[in-house]
Amino acid sequence: MTRLIVAAGGGGDAVAAAMIHAALYGDEDQAVILTYAWDRLLIDPIPGPRGPDNFTGLQRLTPTVWAVPAGARPIAPAGSTLPRLAAELRHTFALIDPRYGVEGATRQLEELVTHLSPASIDLLDVGGDILARGDEPTLKSPLADAVTLAACCQLNAPVRLLIAGPGLDGELPLDELRGALGPLIHTLTAKDTEPISSVLEWHPSEATGMLAATARGVRGTCEMRDAGLPVHLTDEGPAIHEADLDEALTRNQLAHAILTTATLDEVEALSREICGYSEIDYERNKATWLKDQPPVQLDPKAVLSQLDQFEAEAHSRGVTHTTFRRITEALNLNGSLREDLRQLLINSRPKQYDAPLWRITATTE
Repeated sequence: MTRLIVAAGGGGDAVAAAMIHAALYGDEDQAVILTYAWDRLLIDPIPGPRGPDNFTGLQRLTPTVWAVPAGARPIAPAGSTLPRLAAELRHTFALIDPRYGVEGATRQLEELVTHLSPASIDLLDVGGDILARGDEPTLKSPLADAVTLAACCQLNAPVRLLIAGPGLDGELPLDELRGALGPLIHTLTAKDTEPISSVLEWHPSEATGMLAATARGVRGTCEMRDAGLPVHLTDEGPAIHEADLDEALTRNQLAHAILTTATLDEVEALSREICGYSEIDYERNKATWLKDQPPVQLDPKAVLSQLDQFEAEAHSRGVTHTTFRRITEALNLNGSLREDLRQLLINSRPKQYDAPLWRITATTE
């Protein structure tokens, strides 16, 4: 029996899809996880999502849908976490190609449903920003979610919209989301995180990392992203809710506006018009800035000294945890050094590793 899960925003949503598939359906079924190859600049220095032409070694599933197997490789300088996910997880990862707008994504979904005859179709979003209107001041990345929401709403098959870890993406506060959340489907436990435990050791997703951390019992305030957004880790963190798909489309102004788009450029233009920006523009600007930064080597002594200062300031803000992405950017290190930094910190101060987060202490332990 095959189930189809659409990872609404790509990235960590694909990892969460593997965890939630096991939690909701057990191990007897296989999942095809339809997701973007969009890993942000920490992994992929090229702004925006990657398409099939950015990979070698893909496997064709349907005329417009390609699977990313373990042996696939992004063509340099592009980067992608998908081949490694395919190597470590038992599911099939299929590539959303947003170059042809919502019309293209809808066509991909229709082909997959015909090809797979899935037992269920879930649209999964970690954090809940897929339920945004589009004008919220805290919203940062509406584009990917809007495309998948609009495509799923046009599919002639039942789709269940699942929101995992409401508020954990740092985009919409939980209080703003509550009115749009439907029934509680499941509350994740530490046992539910076991299928993806190895992936959490290296994957850079912050929202899915916090989802797993709250399932493991971590509580407090976590600082994330380059802007240091505070996210509260509460008992509601590991919750999975269903939300009404049609109501989400009515609420999400960008998703509603892009229903008939045939190119990514059209989607971007409408995002600028409705939300005031395109998140790919943000990546373009940041990529240009990063290109001009001189390379910084990882000096363990200097890094630990800088970490002490960062932790002291974070502690004064009431922060109890942070992500390795946040530390990497706060210490002005190149994203390519994130894994080396992570290993240095865990080896130096293992008691502060609340996997997969870093625990902030008032003084060095």
